[in-house]
Amino acid sequence: DKLKDLLELLPEHDLPEDLKSKRCKRCVVVGSGGILYGSELGHLLNQFDIVIRLNDAPVQGYMDHVGNKTTIRMTYPEGAPLSEHEYPPESLFVAVLFKRVDFDWLQAMLKNETV
Repeated sequence: DKLKDLLELLPEHDLPEDLKSKRCKRCVVVGSGGILYGSELGHLLNQFDIVIRLNDAPVQGYMDHVGNKTTIRMTYPEGAPLSEHEYPPESLFVAVLFKRVDFDWLQAMLKNETV
């Protein structure tokens, strides 16, 4: 029932036009484990059509290694950026919900309540 109530609160949106129009010829998923540190692959990662970043691994200060392009950022609610300035306007944020507390977080976000 809680999920049904939350889904009714969500506005209906399609993908952003710029993302809908992209073809995923070359896509990459960048994790947050730190394995890229020292790799200096940032320039290569930025060349992919779509860059999906997992969790809230920092980009600022590590661009030489991890690039700075983010098409989609996927994370659990506890890894969501705390400031609106941390959500690049050109990227799509995807919250991955699976625990009960995740749905509590979503409800708080949608109703502008304290988490």
